[in-house]
Amino acid sequence: MDELEKIRQKKMKEMMEKMLGEPETKLEFPDRPITLTSSNFDEVLKKYKYVVVDFWAEWCAPCRLLAPTIESLAKEYAGDVVFGKLNTSEEQEIANRYAITAIPSLIFFRNGKPVDKIVGAVPKGDIIRWIRRNMG
Repeated sequence: MDELEKIRQKKMKEMMEKMLGEPETKLEFPDRPITLTSSNFDEVLKKYKYVVVDFWAEWCAPCRLLAPTIESLAKEYAGDVVFGKLNTSEEQEIANRYAITAIPSLIFFRNGKPVDKIVGAVPKGDIIRWIRRNMG
């Protein structure tokens, strides 16, 4: 294949990509919980199919007890489920939107919609079963 043909094929490929849009990029999945705020909450729920939101507060001892479990699950489920942490003291409007009256509370979102909730610092095994059930 001569040099002119290589250039022609490269140009043709570039034109096709422009016509068809950019090649689809692979969705990046974090391996640690995302800090959720009013500025990114809805965007995260739209971007990922499965999101678990940990509603917590700095002053809440059971929330701090649950934190290492959430960190661990974010690593284990990276690529499948995104974990987010929302500080209810700082983001009361979102907490109210989802009727958070006790913390810690975990809400499982599928396609941006809440489908199930756990209240309290529950064992990791229970959370894993809950996640699996809600992914189905």
